[in-house]
Amino acid sequence: MLEAVSRDSTITQRSLASKLGIALGLTNVYLRRLVRKGYIKCVNVQSNRILYLVTPVGIAEKTRLTYEFMQHSLYLYAGVRRHLREALQPLVRAGDMRVAIYGVGEAAELAYLSLKELAFEPVVIAGANGEHGFLGMRVMNVRELARVDCDRIIIATLESPDAMIQDLRECGVPRGKLICLHPEGHPARPRQRRAAAAAQKAIRR
Repeated sequence: MLEAVSRDSTITQRSLASKLGIALGLTNVYLRRLVRKGYIKCVNVQSNRILYLVTPVGIAEKTRLTYEFMQHSLYLYAGVRRHLREALQPLVRAGDMRVAIYGVGEAAELAYLSLKELAFEPVVIAGANGEHGFLGMRVMNVRELARVDCDRIIIATLESPDAMIQDLRECGVPRGKLICLHPEGHPARPRQRRAAAAAQKAIRR
């Protein structure tokens, strides 16, 4: 919200709600909290028009949050790359080089780069919703993936992989072929879960 307001001080609450994907009433609540904390200042320029200005305190807070996000992202990406290297080392030693990727987003790009570091080339990229391409490569429908000759399939998501695992299991892919981007199946570790809980507590205040 701080980022959106800093980009456009004339943005309306309705536009802000649409941009953030939250309810209009919740947008109003969050704005009032940011005003109360001194992060945003409301300026009436007309009877029916308000400017939202990010204060110096708000700029400092946005900078801090950006730094924390970047720090968390680097920690997460380093963990994902380390886990994939460890999970794929047996295939490297055995000479089995057939690995597929299920997913086409940012996590899939991370998986792809990790594979390239190990001199792997994915045999196929699969998607669930008929995506048209991934880094110039054709994206196969996930329902066809069970017929592909591959040793492992990387579940390329930084969220919970449960739905994607279920998709593959319904397509007849054995669970033993699947590799998640995190050893526990989900990238959040205790430190990050505590940070997320603290952030939610701060929002409620």
